Amino acid sequence: MAFAAVLSSASPRASRHLHPLSSKPLRAPTTRTLALPSAADLSLDAPAALAVGSVAALAAAISFADPERRRRQQAEVVGGDDKEVVRDYFNNTGFLRWKKIYGDTTEDVNRVQLDIRLGHAQTVESTLRMLRDRGPLAGVTVCDAGCGTGSLAIPLAREGAIVSASDISAAMVTEAQRQADEALGKDTNNPSVKMPKFEVRDLESLEGKYDTVVCLDVLIHYPQGKAEGMIGHLASLAERRLVLSFAPKTFYYDLLKRVGELFPGPSKATRAYLHSERDIERALEKVGWRVRRRGLITTQFYFANLIEAVPVSLA
Repeated sequence: MAFAAVLSSASPRASRHLHPLSSKPLRAPTTRTLALPSAADLSLDAPAALAVGSVAALAAAISFADPERRRRQQAEVVGGDDKEVVRDYFNNTGFLRWKKIYGDTTEDVNRVQLDIRLGHAQTVESTLRMLRDRGPLAGVTVCDAGCGTGSLAIPLAREGAIVSASDISAAMVTEAQRQADEALGKDTNNPSVKMPKFEVRDLESLEGKYDTVVCLDVLIHYPQGKAEGMIGHLASLAERRLVLSFAPKTFYYDLLKRVGELFPGPSKATRAYLHSERDIERALEKVGWRVRRRGLITTQFYFANLIEAVPVSLA
């Protein structure tokens, strides 16, 4: 899940766009106001921003919040740490919510969820364009780390890639397999289409070697210290390319996240960690990789940095 929040753009057209991929860092879009979410919007587990008169008023409100206590209570309930909270959430209420967001029906889906669906779809499509730019995907081995319901793994397999897809959530993996069977089953007689291999695994347990490793909207569940180690681990599995998306850490997005923690909604969501581009680049540089291209995907409620990294030795 990438960072989602409510905001109002200075331009009515600026709230839904994909910045062109480039090799230079990108700034967050300029914004002027925070929008007041409806009661339905606040049912999302994503952070929601409340309109207030000034930054000082926001800071005062945040000072009374104690999101860490709520997170500790979540961990105590499931008997584990952040990872166990994530596993429990995406096997239960989180699975039902994100299955609906990632789906294609509009029944019982509110405007915020539809917008997040659009943002995630843009991230997937941008990733596919990145992967296609060096030629056909037929025969290319891809590790889809944190595959969710298969929104990337399925189109990759349709183009002939050999996909190993995994998720920490057994419910997500079961749904991904079901959707793959439905989408690709009719192509079983096409030798170029290979059914993805789906497994229930966390990122730490992934192993093997792949042409490309992709990890979309997962680093939001890792604090910077653990994210750095995880990026190194993912890079060790990739021979040619590593594609990552992550929730951008800027003053503005961090403020939205902190305000959103004042309104956690009726369901208990997982902790959200934002990451700066420089921190991600530094983690890649430590293991001999560099950023080749980058982009920023933003809709009204969804924000994600997308980067493609390659080994320095192949640059």
